[in-house]
Amino acid sequence: MGPQNPQPSHSHAQPEPPKLPIPGVKRLIAIGSGKGGVGKTTVSVNLAISLQKLGRKVGLLDADVYGPNIPLMMGVQATPVGNGANIRPIVNHGVTLMSMGFLNPGDKPLVWRGPMLHSVMQQFLRNVEWGELDYLLIDLPPGTGDVALSLMQTAPLSGAVVVTTPSEVSLEDARKAVNMFRQVRVPILGIVENMSYLIAPNSGERIDVFGQGGGKRTAAAMEVPYLGELALDPEVRIGGDSGRPVSLREESDAHAAPFRALAKALEARCAEAEAQAAGPKITVED
Repeated sequence: MGPQNPQPSHSHAQPEPPKLPIPGVKRLIAIGSGKGGVGKTTVSVNLAISLQKLGRKVGLLDADVYGPNIPLMMGVQATPVGNGANIRPIVNHGVTLMSMGFLNPGDKPLVWRGPMLHSVMQQFLRNVEWGELDYLLIDLPPGTGDVALSLMQTAPLSGAVVVTTPSEVSLEDARKAVNMFRQVRVPILGIVENMSYLIAPNSGERIDVFGQGGGKRTAAAMEVPYLGELALDPEVRIGGDSGRPVSLREESDAHAAPFRALAKALEARCAEAEAQAAGPKITVED
């Protein structure tokens, strides 16, 4: 019996599972980076507080289960309380919070594999009583691994923000993050350049520690919005370490103002993206 010709395949790609909305949450925004060490969680925390200071109802989900820093940076150590099958989140500084750091505090490492991570992230999204929120920010773990992909494939994300520094090493990975979001069809709300420069304490001289303008050039090259730059500011570090982020200060404060400006830029980008998704409106006049 001679060789047989292979039969054409009639299999079709499986349709994507529906991304069910999270009750009460208007905008679900992922904040990611291609690598660690760029200050993504610092940006997430201060952005959440800045949006709250603008009068918005804000939640912040710490999706970095291996290195959950939001409890420390938000100045709260508490254990969430169960309510039947649901979990009541922690609230501090006017922001609704959930983090693995509340459930596994201290220095004990979490040794979990992909399926367990997927399960806990779904519980954090679906079984936490988030309430009515204008924004739920998700502080993603660095890189393009299981947690980030699982969330993007199952959660109805309104868009994503990518945090980078001006250094070429960071920008190389930021481009990968942008392409990851594009691949799973998540709108890119913009790139934020963190640690853009340092102001010398005595002279007031601007020092470009990690290079200059890399984030803005990358945004232009990839045709994504540029949301602005943030300084390498010792006050921001002190605020995070002490659980009193600088965004708690008045908008006139020089350390808080850049984050308030970032919050306003994000709001504008969300409105723009929603208008584009809605498409043109057709009006009929007599």
